[in-house]
Amino acid sequence: MKGIIFDIKEMAVYDGPGIRTTVFLKGCPLHCSWCHNPEGISPHPQLMVSKASCIDCGACAEVCDFDADPTRCVVCGSCIKKCPLRLRKIVGEVWDSDDLAKELLRNRTILEKNGGGITFSGGEPLAQHEFVLSIIEKLEGMHCVVETSGYATKKIFSSVVDAMDFVIMDLKVIDSAVHEEFCGVPNSQILQNLLYLNESGKPFIIRIPLIPGVNDSEANFEATASIVKDFTNLERVEILPYHKTAGAKYTMLSQDYNPRFDVDQNPHMHTHIFLKQDIPFIVA
Repeated sequence: MKGIIFDIKEMAVYDGPGIRTTVFLKGCPLHCSWCHNPEGISPHPQLMVSKASCIDCGACAEVCDFDADPTRCVVCGSCIKKCPLRLRKIVGEVWDSDDLAKELLRNRTILEKNGGGITFSGGEPLAQHEFVLSIIEKLEGMHCVVETSGYATKKIFSSVVDAMDFVIMDLKVIDSAVHEEFCGVPNSQILQNLLYLNESGKPFIIRIPLIPGVNDSEANFEATASIVKDFTNLERVEILPYHKTAGAKYTMLSQDYNPRFDVDQNPHMHTHIFLKQDIPFIVA
């Protein structure tokens, strides 16, 4: 089984219990206006260039059939070794599940001694669910976590959740029309999968990326609280206020960052609604 990932982060402490190794899988069916990992959206390898430090030496253009025009890049990698400042890289690498499992098992002792394990993130790991499940079969019982938007068929969602020890799931906005406007897809399937998650018996965290003018209204906090207040396996809600650095990587991918909301506005915190409902939460 082969899949494509764009990063492996060792010694991660914010991606589930304990110290973890986090695997970032490429490809996501959502296009959230605030996405801070745009290199995870496309399922294909991409060229990423740290343009702010470029000295325009022209070395990349000399070996490129398209004069280093990023709009025509075929991701051949010829320019990477020619860059004197090493500002170029390809994000997205094909791995065999056997090889990736061996790599993840390398730090097993230290991870387990610190109450951790392996986390699958993205992108959207459910977009490569067969690859994820193939890896888990080879991880010899290590603690596994998935970070997911929840956007998948119930069959795919349940198969991955059932294989995990812990789940971190986004709950971006309750109004489906607003969700589709800012994330590119409606959220009816996500909300159905959230109910399955609670019924699955797996411990889980809900994360809310708090975006000014999108989901920071009292109405959305009330709607969120009404859904999660009686969840029996919810450990807590994590509120992640929008940070302006979210758009930093788009230029590196030769893409424009057009979030369609006021990035200079601070999101409103209506956490009193969660307090009133005795919903455990933190602001990260």
